[in-house]
Amino acid sequence: MSLASPLTYVPSLKPQGLSRAALRALRFNLIIAILIWLAWLIFGGVNAIHHLVSDWKIALTMVFGSLVGGGTSEGGGAVAFPVFTKLLHIAPYDARNFSLAIQSVGMGAASLSILCLRIPIERRSLLYAGIPSIVGVIFGAVWIAPLIPPVIVRTSFTVLVVSIGIALLILNREDGEQRNSEMPWFGGQERAILIAAGFLGGIVSALVGTGENSVAFMVMVLLFRINEKIATPTTVVLMTMATIPGFLVHVFWLKDFSPAVMGYWLAAIPVVAVGGPLGAVLCSRMSRRLIVKCLLFLIALELISTVILVPISRSALIVSAGTLLICGSLDWFMTRVKEYIPAPMESAAQD
Repeated sequence: MSLASPLTYVPSLKPQGLSRAALRALRFNLIIAILIWLAWLIFGGVNAIHHLVSDWKIALTMVFGSLVGGGTSEGGGAVAFPVFTKLLHIAPYDARNFSLAIQSVGMGAASLSILCLRIPIERRSLLYAGIPSIVGVIFGAVWIAPLIPPVIVRTSFTVLVVSIGIALLILNREDGEQRNSEMPWFGGQERAILIAAGFLGGIVSALVGTGENSVAFMVMVLLFRINEKIATPTTVVLMTMATIPGFLVHVFWLKDFSPAVMGYWLAAIPVVAVGGPLGAVLCSRMSRRLIVKCLLFLIALELISTVILVPISRSALIVSAGTLLICGSLDWFMTRVKEYIPAPMESAAQD
């Protein structure tokens, strides 16, 4: 019997753990990143490289922020805003403007990845929640944000996400909780709810640089019982629809996009060009329960950092308590609605 050729035993050079779809996703995201890097260099030149080096803390923050923004319903601003205002002592309005600016790049790239790779989303909500979010973010930036004290802005966002966390805990307390893969039905009531959620989320985004995604996620998951794996990429696209016009309003209308924030933006662009799409792809590969656990961890981190690092006055504490009461009551009410709970067979394979 002849010996087999040694070449028979040479392993394939093709990565064994990656499917064809995963390789396609990596190639597509690499193309997006390269195009953004080229635009970054052309637009910023040597100044862009200088800011990348000198503002390395900003870039490091957005390594995590872009993954969170592309892969969860929290948005990159949910990392940037608290880190900037609590640890780096950047003014809240600068942190908000940066969040809108950088999410326009990072979550915009993630949204392209989601749409082009056909990651499942609830597409009808893009019209009925997305367009009102544009109106809301413009209205909030021009007429609401100037009236709200910075400390109220910081604490109110914490209260919003904490109320969502509590509702998620309630909703996931049993292993048999069912989920829809899309809106169970789509009548006038559902359209009105999405329009209201989109407008409110746009106003919240105008205040802190993120929030449209959190409000939409709250309604889609708690009320309509949409699977977190579907709701999360949907809210990434919705946040992109709100954050780009919000960014443009500050640049061309309000004209308060300061040189310092421009430097932060230039430092973070090459990072989020990779992290945003990568986060979206990772989310599509995660189980819905793992997504929930990641969200709860981020929410707990936000709450702890606020309690430790933000000095809260009595008036801010009262407003925060009132906001928690309102948000918590709405979240609890949505978890009590049984109208949209699917039959067990419809969602048995979604976990």
